[in-house]
Amino acid sequence: MSNVIPFKKPSLKEKHKGKTLCKNGFHKWEVVTNSKFDVKQGQLVTIYRCKRCQIEKTKLH
Repeated sequence: MSNVIPFKKPSLKEKHKGKTLCKNGFHKWEVVTNSKFDVKQGQLVTIYRCKRCQIEKTKLH
């Protein structure tokens, strides 16, 4: 009984909320892991993930 299903379709504004910024290159990056070490190159690797669209990028330090 606790599962309530909304019958109203989400509006276009709600459906695409937060995606327009990422399409224009304004991601909201968040650090996922910050202490990996790349053995081949001998550098630290930091993995970032966008909060809105879940795209990942890596950066060598």
